[in-house]
Amino acid sequence: EVRLVESGGALVQAGESLRLSCVTSGFAFDDYGIGWFRQAPGKEREGVSYLSNADGAIYYANSVKGRFTISSDSAKRTVYLQMNDLNPDDTAVYYCASSWGPPLYENNWSRMGGYDYWGRGTQVTVSS
Repeated sequence: EVRLVESGGALVQAGESLRLSCVTSGFAFDDYGIGWFRQAPGKEREGVSYLSNADGAIYYANSVKGRFTISSDSAKRTVYLQMNDLNPDDTAVYYCASSWGPPLYENNWSRMGGYDYWGRGTQVTVSS
């Protein structure tokens, strides 16, 4: 059974940091890409970052470049999202998702259709 479980969400103040974790099971971790998405109330789900365990490609949404860092620990089958200098616009439910097959590219990694399994999300709330 494929599972992705997010954790690490919390209520923080603007300027603070959080590290989200996505623990995976049930698939060949090193062959997959993992994406982080977020969905704020009343808004569509949007891509935040992507990492390919197959070729090491990493992409970020423009809104988080320079503040967020994605990383992977193959031994723990876990992908992390380090989020620094958080602001209220980062408030959302954060989801991780797996993408099997050829690594995604910069022009398509943020499309939800490229992912096959999703976690249930973790809430991040940033107060001003």
